[in-house]
Amino acid sequence: MHAYRTHTCGALRASDAGQPARLSGWVHSKRDHGGLLFIDLRDHFGMTQIVFAAGSAAFETMDHVRPESVITVTGTVVLREPGTVNPKLPSGEVELRAAEVVVQSAADVLPMQVAGEEKYPDEIRLKYRFIDLRRDRVHRNMMLRAGVISSIRRRMIEAGFTEFQTPILTASSPEGARDFLVPARLHPGKFYALPQAPQQFKQLIMVAGFDRYFQIAPCFRDEASRADRSPGEFYQLDFEMSYVTQEDVFATIEPVIAGVFEEFAEGRGVTRPPFPRIPYEEAMLLYGTDKPDLRNPLRVTDVTAQFAGSGFGLFAKIAASGGVVRAIPAPGTAANPRSFFDKLNEWAREQGAGGLGYIVFEADGPKGPIARNLEPERAEAIRLACGVQPGDSVFFAAGKRDEAPKFSGAVRTKLGHDLGLIGQGRFDFCWITDFPMYEMNEESGQIDFSHNPFSMPQGGMEALLTQDPLTIKAFQYDIICNGVELSSGAIRNHRADIMVKAFEIAGYSADDVEARFGGMLNAFRYGAPPHGGSAPGIDRIVMLLADEPNIREVILFPLNQQGEDLMMGAPAGVPAARLKELSLKLDLPPKAKG
Repeated sequence: MHAYRTHTCGALRASDAGQPARLSGWVHSKRDHGGLLFIDLRDHFGMTQIVFAAGSAAFETMDHVRPESVITVTGTVVLREPGTVNPKLPSGEVELRAAEVVVQSAADVLPMQVAGEEKYPDEIRLKYRFIDLRRDRVHRNMMLRAGVISSIRRRMIEAGFTEFQTPILTASSPEGARDFLVPARLHPGKFYALPQAPQQFKQLIMVAGFDRYFQIAPCFRDEASRADRSPGEFYQLDFEMSYVTQEDVFATIEPVIAGVFEEFAEGRGVTRPPFPRIPYEEAMLLYGTDKPDLRNPLRVTDVTAQFAGSGFGLFAKIAASGGVVRAIPAPGTAANPRSFFDKLNEWAREQGAGGLGYIVFEADGPKGPIARNLEPERAEAIRLACGVQPGDSVFFAAGKRDEAPKFSGAVRTKLGHDLGLIGQGRFDFCWITDFPMYEMNEESGQIDFSHNPFSMPQGGMEALLTQDPLTIKAFQYDIICNGVELSSGAIRNHRADIMVKAFEIAGYSADDVEARFGGMLNAFRYGAPPHGGSAPGIDRIVMLLADEPNIREVILFPLNQQGEDLMMGAPAGVPAARLKELSLKLDLPPKAKG
């Protein structure tokens, strides 16, 4: 007989009754029924009930063993008595009648329980993550993650992609966040950067002639934590393809993404390819965001023209000054109490808005503060434009052209949730396309890249030479699922001359571009194929499939919100001798010195 187990804790069945067996695992729970001691023994594969008879040596040993101790039990498989069968367990028809037990590792008093569904503070869960990972829900999330990655890898290989690994120690790249820097001991005063994404390397793989590349790539960004973003590091399905148009990229990756979601959806609906394509400007108009949750049926309408020159002075003034007024319908709310509207107005002020105006459309006409100051024909025009009926209400987001649309999106989301309109049990996908190549930096007044700086502008060099930069669109696209951005991608700029000009418009000199991206520029000068790709986030895919509200729940060993590893004690100081070896000297702020 094997030293530790003949079966796993999820393997025994009624057909094994009468046979000897040996199991090893963690003591999940204990129940003392006088003459019998019942133990639920757990391992990675499942759970089996163990029975210890009073008076036996094994009973005396287990009487003092704490939960989560690791034991090895030898005994005989027996059928459970009728009425004691546990249908929730695959092994629930049998139990192991213990003859011998060996305590392999005795557990101390636990800082948190594994059995049960009790909630614990994140500080406890992250410090004792190795215990937290034993809990059923977290354990299942990690196995889901492993299954998703395995499925993605198989599907990408079947689609003709080759897996490569790109460097971790590299040069800084403008990906929109701060780099993590690594001092180069052999080159005093110089630093490597951990890759925010393998952007330049995957393009160079295409220049090198490999045609279709992918990897499950680790990425590192020194940025703040939020519910759908882990601080420090994350993983993405990084892929790139040569000789492709934007539609070729979509047609290739859609079956992979849809297939993975269908495989793990457990009955939930999944958008079938082709996914809807929504231009950026349309998304900002209809949904007030470039990450629309299509499960929400509400649509935003531009009603600036209906308020221009109207009797409602506040909105008329906004329209006259170049601002916009957006309307968000709220079906079936006309009969709601005044407190419903007051609470939404209070919420709007908490978001930094001046308030949230509205019109209630009743059978005998429009009502509310705005309606009292608005010409009836204009109110009717708004009703028709929004497609609402008597019994519905309409809320308004008004302000500057770059602010009001975003607030209208927040209102749409708020109403969708509060009114129970968000469809459940499905994954709604779409592409957001035609992003602007550039945007105006509000603080500096300078033109910046709005998305990926390595994207090909629509219209190529001619657009860069002849168009207002703020009107140039790029071959850039995002995959959105249920309001979560899974991926950013683009058809890449594969020509050195176009790349230099694109960066020049964003304030980089040719020398700057050569210094920062010389490796890729040099490669382009020796023949580069048109190419494009994307990089769906692994963590976010698993978060959606696991129906978890926070991305930490699907990461094996996550950092806390402050970017700290409470279990391993990172980040940590280093000895002065090590700093000297790296030619570094600390200049800490006063608070850190104290």
